[in-house]
Amino acid sequence: MHSQPPLNALRAFEVAARHLSFVQAGKELGVTSAAVSQQVRNLEDHVGKRLFIRQGNQIVLTDAGREIYPRLEQALGEMAALTEQLRDGAARPRLVISVLPSVADHWLAPALRGFVSRGGLDIRVEDDPVGFGREGADIRITYGSTYYSGQHVEELFAEVIVPVAAPGVFPGLSIEDLDEADFIHTHWGRNYVTQPSWTNFLAHAGLGRTADPARGTRVGQSGLALATARAGLGVALVQRRMALADLAAGTLELMDPAQMPMPMPYVAVLPPARARRADIRALILHLKERAAAA
Repeated sequence: MHSQPPLNALRAFEVAARHLSFVQAGKELGVTSAAVSQQVRNLEDHVGKRLFIRQGNQIVLTDAGREIYPRLEQALGEMAALTEQLRDGAARPRLVISVLPSVADHWLAPALRGFVSRGGLDIRVEDDPVGFGREGADIRITYGSTYYSGQHVEELFAEVIVPVAAPGVFPGLSIEDLDEADFIHTHWGRNYVTQPSWTNFLAHAGLGRTADPARGTRVGQSGLALATARAGLGVALVQRRMALADLAAGTLELMDPAQMPMPMPYVAVLPPARARRADIRALILHLKERAAAA
């Protein structure tokens, strides 16, 4: 009978493979990166396979590492879930979704409504970012998948940008007639190159003017851009899906018929092992169906 590999070594490998970093794995486990590296070496010696290729300060999974990581992550996740169930009794399975507040408020919350009514899951929505650790997020819903190499990605929907303002704020005026101070500029922060840009929108719409980002109102989230426009403080560029309720209620109106496609879709990102869970597959299918119906 073959001996079982040490549980600490298995856990160290799983966390290191998830982060592709001994340093980050050490932070999650509360030990040094050297201790994580030693545990991984112990596992490699036990199974007789190299699990990582070490390239300076970076590590990359070998074929053997890629083969065992998803199954190990799933097994450790099931162990954690079993422990939680034994501790809490007949608690419902937990599913944590990490999402930006503006996406949660204006799209995810309404999209979840029909799914939650099916029961069986304790769904928790957390402000992004939440890590993918076993005590963290199961799914991250975000714009684009640039930062999620090695994770499973499901496209949810493509989006377009539209210009909106509160009714009656600019009577009889077009975008070309507005003062520089009337524009609301959204800046998502330095992690995102892509954001609703008036420079790009005006060029896409073929409108013969510019909008100086140093003037007007500047906000850091799409939800704030919606709220600022709704308050009558200017015209904002927002994602069409996020504006649908306001447009239907008459609290916002379109300032121009042009729609500018966003370069990347909104996606669900999750670790490969979680992509095989039946409850998560059902949730993603539900979200895709709701997105297609919008």
